[in-house]
Amino acid sequence: MTTPDPLAVGRGRILAVVGIVLLAFSLRSAVASLSPLFDAIGEDFDLPAAVLGLIGTVPPLCFAVFGLLAAGFERRFGLERTTLVALGAVGLGLVARAAALDAYGLLFGSALIFAGVGVGNVLVPALVKKYFAERIGLLTTVYTTTMAVSTFLPPLIAVPIADAAGWRTSLGVWAVFAVAGLIPWIVLAVRSRRAAAADVDLEAPSTRVFGRMWRLPTAWALAITFFASSAVAYTSFAWLPKILVDTAGVTPQVAGVLLSLFALIGLPASLVVPALVARRGVVLPLFIVASASGVLGAGGLLVAPASAPWLWVALLGTLPLLFPLVLTSVGLRTRTHDATVALSAFAQSVGYGVTMFMPIGVGVLHDATDSWTAPLVILIGISLLALPAGVVIARRKRSNRSGNSATDRGEREGGGQAFSSDGDGDSDSSSSSSSSAY
Repeated sequence: MTTPDPLAVGRGRILAVVGIVLLAFSLRSAVASLSPLFDAIGEDFDLPAAVLGLIGTVPPLCFAVFGLLAAGFERRFGLERTTLVALGAVGLGLVARAAALDAYGLLFGSALIFAGVGVGNVLVPALVKKYFAERIGLLTTVYTTTMAVSTFLPPLIAVPIADAAGWRTSLGVWAVFAVAGLIPWIVLAVRSRRAAAADVDLEAPSTRVFGRMWRLPTAWALAITFFASSAVAYTSFAWLPKILVDTAGVTPQVAGVLLSLFALIGLPASLVVPALVARRGVVLPLFIVASASGVLGAGGLLVAPASAPWLWVALLGTLPLLFPLVLTSVGLRTRTHDATVALSAFAQSVGYGVTMFMPIGVGVLHDATDSWTAPLVILIGISLLALPAGVVIARRKRSNRSGNSATDRGEREGGGQAFSSDGDGDSDSSSSSSSSAY
């Protein structure tokens, strides 16, 4: 076996850090950069509510489908090359969206973007594991923080850039980061191919293990929780600026800032929630906080939207703290990689599979009623739906300590050692598991 050159390894890690940061930034900036510009784009061509709803539906649809396909792509083409293609798709989609001539051009560009994002979401933790196996916690913090920043920054500056240089520039500027991110991955892909290095394999979910998910209460509770978090998040990214303009009477610029606030709330949650779940065993209190905040936020926008829009948005933005909670719980309740992929795939595919109907459903409902009342009532109902799921997850976590968890029973039924029999885990593993796509 050839001893690796320490200098080459160091340079490879520097390239990997730069590549991971730019990849993480690109995965999130594309999600939040469009909706604040709907009014500006609408001055150039018609934007039917149904098409806008479809654009809001694209992210969860692509995340569900391409997230499941990513493992096969990685095994066939290798980790670095798959990352390169995914990031290239994001960059190409950003350019296509900026050059769109009609609403369907926006839809096509968005589909291309989020196909790449769906694959990238799965690959980022594997890239960290391959290049920084002994620094997973630190690198996870770096890229989750990058994701949080790149989620709230685009809405904050999208409208000012559009006012100064046009909406096409405002959309297209984010492609610069994706194109820049291609450089380190081109170099690393060439190095990996030459060295015939063993990539980090992301296993496809085992049919046997995945099939057992349908019978486990904890798996369904995690899926429902994932749905609650992603439904509120993607409905807000698609419609919150317009809801605020129509109901609270704010300007599009202020609505963009408020959407940034919504996204910003996720930053402390991504840093704090995994540690609270993994180290302190705090589960049900987090569900109560998230559910109550969602109800109060959507209720405030329904009853008195103009009185305190900043407060209502901040409260609504608290509910997606359930996202890192779900993925942390997935990591804590599985013993093998096969089981982790199966449980994560079940929760995300079910959650995103239902979520994809939310943005378009909200658009159609608004067109039918000419009001935001029914959509906001639905958001209140979704916020309440998280509570019973939280009770199941918290109860199963307590049961884990006595060896009677749902996943333990699934393990015994399957005769394997796939699932963890305790609810504890180290912070690195929980952080890594909580870092997938938003």
